[in-house]
Amino acid sequence: MTNFFIFALSSNNLKKTAIMNTKGGRHMFCDYHLHTEFSDDSDYLMEDVVKDAIEKGIEEICFTDHVDYGIKLDWDDPDFIEGKSVPNVNYPAYFQKIEYLTKKYYNKIRIKKGLEFGIQTHTIDKFKKLFDRYTFDFIILSIHQIEDKEFWTGDFQKNKTEDQYYQRYYQELYEVVKNYHDYSVIGHFDLIKRYDNKDGYSSFENNKEIITAILKCIIEDGKGIELNTSSIRYGLNDLMPSRKILKLYHDLGGRIITIGSDSHESAHLGAYIEEMKDELRKIGFKEFCTYKQMEPIFHKL
Repeated sequence: MTNFFIFALSSNNLKKTAIMNTKGGRHMFCDYHLHTEFSDDSDYLMEDVVKDAIEKGIEEICFTDHVDYGIKLDWDDPDFIEGKSVPNVNYPAYFQKIEYLTKKYYNKIRIKKGLEFGIQTHTIDKFKKLFDRYTFDFIILSIHQIEDKEFWTGDFQKNKTEDQYYQRYYQELYEVVKNYHDYSVIGHFDLIKRYDNKDGYSSFENNKEIITAILKCIIEDGKGIELNTSSIRYGLNDLMPSRKILKLYHDLGGRIITIGSDSHESAHLGAYIEEMKDELRKIGFKEFCTYKQMEPIFHKL
């Protein structure tokens, strides 16, 4: 049986309760960023994810399907038109399926309940209402679009210099974390680099001041960041977030960190998780986190 103890994470006047997994000498294999058929960009069946995870020896997973208010509508929104509107998660069906699979495979794998909130400053109120409607183990806060203009299509970057769209990206992230607090970690902190010009622009050096402000805000709020392993499959020349951001986060006192593959298909599931633990150790991290009921559980790397 795994043993746990409670300790306090404090930053200035803020105290957060966390749990430490103290089972000696054992390194846990988990994946905390997974997409299924409930996301508009995946057809990976949720039960297949569970079966594949068991086959790969993954001990714990957290489903984090997409919600992106502003560019998508809820399945029960009166304005939603099947085949024309892009839907968010069908929440009742989603949570029912997670509950079913949790019970069915309880003795083979631990399954946690989460979502990936693609927040923008003008959609914060919608996410506050969504969070209050359901119970969660874990929430990823991500910036996927700004002013309803998506990165992957190039719409957001259009008519902007590289410096301009990086600055705007980090400004949006800063405003969101100052004003929204019902989340666990920031997903793929420097995601915009996946879609930049790949011309050697020094995004960290040119935006270090606001990156530092964001990280301080996250730490002060008792939140964390995610190490997203998809940087490898996308062929990026650094981690996501970058090693410099990870080191700055660590130097500022940040310790809450999760690891996720951002999987949308079987080949992605659990990919490079163990390699990323080595990267975290090199920077100085000693633990990584899983979550239960929105509280971090620390595990030895």
